[in-house]
Amino acid sequence: MANTYSSEEVSDIKKEIDRFRKDFDSITEEIGKVIVGNKDIVKQLLIAFFAKGHVLLEGVPGLGKTLLVKSLSKALGFDFKRIQFTPDLMPADITGTQIVVERGDGRKEFEFTPGPLFTNILLADEINRATPKTQSAMLEAMEERQVTVAGKTHGLREPFFVMATQNPIEMEGTYTLPEAQMDRFFFRLHISFPKFDELKQILRQTTINESYTIQPVFDPDTAVQRVTEMRKLVREVLVSSEMEDYITGIVLATHSDSKETHNPTLDVGNFSDLVGRYVTYGAGPRGAQAVTLAAKANALLDGRPNIYEGDVKKVAVSALNHRMLLNFEADADNVKSQHIIEKILEKLEK
Repeated sequence: MANTYSSEEVSDIKKEIDRFRKDFDSITEEIGKVIVGNKDIVKQLLIAFFAKGHVLLEGVPGLGKTLLVKSLSKALGFDFKRIQFTPDLMPADITGTQIVVERGDGRKEFEFTPGPLFTNILLADEINRATPKTQSAMLEAMEERQVTVAGKTHGLREPFFVMATQNPIEMEGTYTLPEAQMDRFFFRLHISFPKFDELKQILRQTTINESYTIQPVFDPDTAVQRVTEMRKLVREVLVSSEMEDYITGIVLATHSDSKETHNPTLDVGNFSDLVGRYVTYGAGPRGAQAVTLAAKANALLDGRPNIYEGDVKKVAVSALNHRMLLNFEADADNVKSQHIIEKILEKLEK
């Protein structure tokens, strides 16, 4: 794709951007009818959705994680299903299974019965409570939008979006998500406890008879087409060679042993000692892709057909914080991946 738009294309792209922003704001407004506060979480959740990514949402129980994804499905007008992950959950409980059915002529055949993965928006509740074998059943679905059962591949519905939750405090009886699984998530977001005024508003909304109804933003007959158009527009946002260097430099800076980290056009400062001390393995190519796509969506929300440094900085932590493997020393010193990424962003000035 060209790095610039012709003068004839400018007017059309501006109309598309304005329409994108209007629809995005309408969805946000509908979700806001029942979700108090957490505007940034809602924004990043939608950015991930329109970038064709999945989200891992962390937070203690009772903060509205389930309500958030239900509200998203209602605002978009798409099918929604929930899987409560437990230690006894089996892969077939998620993907579906082959069952024997008897035909009218007496013949018996295997027939595939789809599992809850066959939906548009899936809530994988407390995903870390399932065994690694069951968690692995999500890998193919999240990356390739398909599942393979008994040697036969079945495509999932589009759009397909997974929001998984996990409680970061209660870890008894849980299984740590493998690195391959974590890398499938576009963003990892942390939902914080509501502030004083927000908690008061939650009480007002949930302890009275009045209920709030979310209306679908899109016409049911054209919803899939519209989402496809919006996702296509995200990928059409321009990225200059300079911004590609900037994003590449950020991702490589998370690797202590990378020889390419010190891009001559970037001031890396002295953060490499921090990475070398605490990071076992840094972010991979999917991290760079996530940062780029999220920055593109953020640029559209600001009314621009190209990204700049500020777009990258707004999304880098959410896109990379779960893709870094820290060592025991980091845990002992209470150093989080977010702190390291923020330090990298602070030092990597164009």
